[in-house]
Amino acid sequence: MKDSTTAEFTERQLDRIIEMAWEDRTPFEAIEYQFSLPEKEVIKLMRSNLKESSFKRWRKRVNSGVSQKHLKKRNPDITRFKCSRQKAISGNKISKR
Repeated sequence: MKDSTTAEFTERQLDRIIEMAWEDRTPFEAIEYQFSLPEKEVIKLMRSNLKESSFKRWRKRVNSGVSQKHLKKRNPDITRFKCSRQKAISGNKISKR
């Protein structure tokens, strides 16, 4: 099912957004920074691309104490979106190989 949110992304981009949303340590702000997709739109995207049971499991985890999806829940010592050894975020542009 394609909606207006998913129509603007390639399959590869959708896979990456879903992967980032599943990761506990990737905040919604990082997804918004890379894909210009606010938290509410990420939730809509996840709802339309996951099975109902998977979506419910994801939402429960995001709202639990385990997830650090919201910067308010995050350890204040972590001030970046990425590992210090990771290459710089390029605005999600695929570089030439």
